[in-house]
Amino acid sequence: MEVEYTTDVIVIGSGNAGLSAAATTAETGHQVILLEKRRAIGGNSIISGGGYNAVDPERQGRQNIFDSKELHFGQTLRGGDLKAQPELVWTLVDKALDGLLWLESHGMKFQKHVFTLVGAMWPRSHQPIDPAGTGYIKILKHLCMSRGVTLLTQHQVERLIFGKKKVSGIQCVNRQGRSIIIRASKGVVIATGGFSANVEMRSKYNPLLDSQIPTTNQSGATGDGIAMAIEVGAATVDMEYIQLTPFGEPKTGRVQSVLTGVVERLIYVNKEGNRFVDEGGRRDTLAEAFLKQRDATAFLINDSDEEFVRKGVTHFGKSPEDLIKRGHVFKGDTPHELASQIGVPAENLIRSLHQYNKSLELGLDAEFGRTILKHKIEKPPFYACPRVPAAHYTMGGLRINAKAQVLDGRGRPIKGLYAAGEVTGGIHGANRLGGNALTETIVFGRIAGENVAKEQI
Repeated sequence: MEVEYTTDVIVIGSGNAGLSAAATTAETGHQVILLEKRRAIGGNSIISGGGYNAVDPERQGRQNIFDSKELHFGQTLRGGDLKAQPELVWTLVDKALDGLLWLESHGMKFQKHVFTLVGAMWPRSHQPIDPAGTGYIKILKHLCMSRGVTLLTQHQVERLIFGKKKVSGIQCVNRQGRSIIIRASKGVVIATGGFSANVEMRSKYNPLLDSQIPTTNQSGATGDGIAMAIEVGAATVDMEYIQLTPFGEPKTGRVQSVLTGVVERLIYVNKEGNRFVDEGGRRDTLAEAFLKQRDATAFLINDSDEEFVRKGVTHFGKSPEDLIKRGHVFKGDTPHELASQIGVPAENLIRSLHQYNKSLELGLDAEFGRTILKHKIEKPPFYACPRVPAAHYTMGGLRINAKAQVLDGRGRPIKGLYAAGEVTGGIHGANRLGGNALTETIVFGRIAGENVAKEQI
């Protein structure tokens, strides 16, 4: 026998986008039920690197960094090969700092300086004080609970309830296997993430991404929200664009074992000990370059002047020494010793470091055209971290407008249906800039929450 409940708004998915939407809607006084299919909340957000891109005159000004919303907008568009929807891109960059300040106003803390996250193209990435994405989830969960959001874990949503040209609820199965109907007087927000963990689905759109390619994602990133929205007439966009990150751990694909993600502090060398790419380039360019190397493997090289080494903890909350013990990172007092540790020709690694450091002195990387030239790699001991490409982010998903309304095949909003986060498409185009994803979750999560609350009953 089915159990039936009613509420004002239903949110599906408990990553940053879902929690932001739920908290924002609940702030208006509406009842919200948030459902998560897994045992724990957080989705991909909680295991992310945490970097958040925003044009931030105060922090960037202290570091003498020029930036503007127009530059962020242009780099995001060009970084996605001009395939993104300009209106969505402008919404992202225009509201990015507002989202950051909103988080800070509720107690989230970020480091005082900004940097260039791998694939970000510019020093506008903000790093939380708390490791990985835990700070976001901690703050957003507190906001939801303090505003009366009902959070149901281990509830698998199976379909949207659609009738009279409106989405009015969901059918789900709880942890005991019982079928439940929840009706929403205002509407439903889908924030279920992408589909990098669904090999069948991702290989449908890109046959090269078969089971041999690992993923950085948690197991719940299977595209459920996209499938259920398609069933009620939702349109999709850019589904063929699936991003590989060059930061996958060789055995598992996960990124939590990486030592640093700060472009200013690293270079990559292949198994011959040679640099082979501009380390400050786009993620798809970096991953493609990795795939051309022997065993599709490269080593991230940095020295002891790197911030996370000096602090003794990475931005994933890991100890460098523990990563060394586990075989994820190698350490050498000299470049020659490090080369021996990772099995590359010492003369090549030494030459790569020398030429890179010389580039900083000249202000010109003649080999690969790298423009992010800030810190030499010369202070012992030295570190190497083996990395491989892994399926990381699906740029495609549900087509939305700037109000986060899900659109049908004719470009018309489906009444009562909103979406935010990686489940959507059109914001990044063919490639996503590093650090834009978490910005997207907060910006569009809040927009979805604001607008679903305004739905006319």
